[in-house]
Amino acid sequence: MAATASTTTTIARRLRAFKRWMKSQGIDCSDALEITHSLDQGISVYAKCDLEEGDVVATIPKDSCLTVKTSGAKDIIEEYGFEGPLGLSFALMYEISLGHASPWAPYLHLLPNSESLPLVWSLDEVDSLLSGTEIHKIVKEDKALIYDDWKENILPLMDSTSLKLSPDFFGVEQYIAAKSLVASRSFEVDDYHGFGMVPLADLFNHKTGAENVHFTTELSHGDSDNDTDNNDEGNNMSDNKPLPQNSFDDGNLEDPSYLGNDSMILETIIVKSVKAGDEVFNTYGSMGNAGLLHRYGFTEPDNPNDIVNIDLELVLHWSSALFSGRHSRGRLSLWRRLDYHGCVSQNSEYFEISSNGEPEIELLILLYIMLLPEEAYNKLDLIVSTAGNLNEMVISLERGMIPFGKTSEISKELLLTKSVCDALLALADARESLYGSNSVDDIDALRSCCISDQKLYHSLMLRVSERMILKKLRTYAATAAARSHPTAKGTLSRKKLKRT
Repeated sequence: MAATASTTTTIARRLRAFKRWMKSQGIDCSDALEITHSLDQGISVYAKCDLEEGDVVATIPKDSCLTVKTSGAKDIIEEYGFEGPLGLSFALMYEISLGHASPWAPYLHLLPNSESLPLVWSLDEVDSLLSGTEIHKIVKEDKALIYDDWKENILPLMDSTSLKLSPDFFGVEQYIAAKSLVASRSFEVDDYHGFGMVPLADLFNHKTGAENVHFTTELSHGDSDNDTDNNDEGNNMSDNKPLPQNSFDDGNLEDPSYLGNDSMILETIIVKSVKAGDEVFNTYGSMGNAGLLHRYGFTEPDNPNDIVNIDLELVLHWSSALFSGRHSRGRLSLWRRLDYHGCVSQNSEYFEISSNGEPEIELLILLYIMLLPEEAYNKLDLIVSTAGNLNEMVISLERGMIPFGKTSEISKELLLTKSVCDALLALADARESLYGSNSVDDIDALRSCCISDQKLYHSLMLRVSERMILKKLRTYAATAAARSHPTAKGTLSRKKLKRT
């Protein structure tokens, strides 16, 4: 209890110091906002009165943001060519190393030492808590790549007598911690600054489909000559860069002459009304629990963006249990010659199963081809080999006329034969087996888990959400199988009618 009270007192003191620092930096936070802290939720932002669409609730000068251009490490970063997340992570470590001497000290003291991303978990925790999930393999690859990144770029600098970089602030653990903060909190400020740590903006929590605030760049002197109407495409980032999907809409900012004269500010604008007493939310983008846990360290119940992936490797393993290697390779080759492919990320090819349990049509086509009778397969193979234009190819097979060259025109009903449905059931079982025998009671474990145990709670939430989708996939396959495989009585009846 004493430790809890001490923690609360410390955070409250740091919040007061941060608010004083914001005023000294020209950061204007409206009195309509209340920044609070709780042990369960951490720091949150609430509305003290009703807020309406269009209200400007905060303005943040760009030179108050911690970027590679504003950091005291700017010369080092440019000399050694550190770019992107590496540069910002080094800038963050450098400012932390300065302690109270850093211009951002009150802001940095408010931040946790690291975010609870799987990136900072031990390998044992990653293996025990994330086994079988969408991010298990990715997190292990991330950890290896980030260690190599540190060893190649940061470690050599620590041997420099002129730089005097202390291992206490620039070691591999400190680099991983800085990467976790950059990954979960940084915003794309503009073309000149790139990504940066934006005080106040990073205190708004995420809620899917409930964005109350939007961040935008505004010319403080009313100069609109360089303004452009940008959309939110900057929010979409490559999967192989573990950065958040936060960005500010901006104009033409290639000219850095504004830096230091406060000619540019960042505005926080209400885009959806908020009632007094309610939390004010930002959104980090539309992503499922795997993406949220990977990038930000948390999950959401009933996340509508959840998916489960079935790797092509798993499909081939299923096929190899039924057919020869030659059979599987030939059918896969035909599928590719028809110009089909799965999703590709980090050297992995996979098929998405949506939150309602529906598989991608590319997977259904692959399974359909894998299960074609030899005569039908040879016919399709011959047609594809001699076809002049695959985009216009319509092939008559046992289930009807299938326009294989036009995925958007293929009816899933034609592909959902009884054997394809059985294959989906087998793949669902194979995918779920990856979680291991220790995860059979995940739902009960989640009910009894305390949210304060963040690693366990969010890993359980991820597994439960994924396994619910696999359950829906089984229902989807079973329902489709029942439609494609009528009862024996119905089949005999139709045959009798045909003979008559």
